[in-house]
Amino acid sequence: MVPTDRSATEAPRVVIATGTGRYADPWHPFSATSSRISDILRADGWEAVIDEDVDHALAHLEGADLLIVNAGDPWRDGGAPHADAAAEAGLAAAIARGIGLIGVHAALSSLRDHPAWRKAIGGEWVPGTSWHPPIGEARVRVVDADHDITGDAAHLDVFDERYSDLIVDPGARVLAVHDVDGAEHAAVWVREQPTRCVVSSLGHDERAYDSPAVAALLQRAARWAARV
Repeated sequence: MVPTDRSATEAPRVVIATGTGRYADPWHPFSATSSRISDILRADGWEAVIDEDVDHALAHLEGADLLIVNAGDPWRDGGAPHADAAAEAGLAAAIARGIGLIGVHAALSSLRDHPAWRKAIGGEWVPGTSWHPPIGEARVRVVDADHDITGDAAHLDVFDERYSDLIVDPGARVLAVHDVDGAEHAAVWVREQPTRCVVSSLGHDERAYDSPAVAALLQRAARWAARV
């Protein structure tokens, strides 16, 4: 199923919801990484729209094949829940029609006002439980090569933060992991209900997207999630 009535020659459309305002934080250069994500997908034939107002992005997903969330935790500083009604309705409608979803890196702690997002991505960063070692060179191992997203890759070499002890729900299909002190941690996984979703814990800053393997993974993930 393709979620939009798009002609065979028309470019698929992705909306990249980018962290600013209450979705920003001091650690992640969301504008810069969203620009890199956009460049990678445009090189693969996508029409990419970067929206630096997350609530506006969620409220205006009509005609989009894919939503990528690249934003931080709106409750990080003890902020009160504040679900924008138009954003909530827009996200729910998009999921119901089958839009593809990708959550990258800090998106695992984002959209906390939207339970539909948490349900769709099948996992999260939990303050006080989840953590990461210092940023640096890392190898992410493919543990499920029988999926369109992983293809024939055996591993991904990347300069990045390795999110560890994330909560991953039963039913999520883990495709790639990383290792810290002998312990294995999920790094990339997918879900197909209530819509196709890919979660990648990678993408702290621009250096993560310098990895050709990460760029290729993102392109395959976008095509799979949006059924392109």
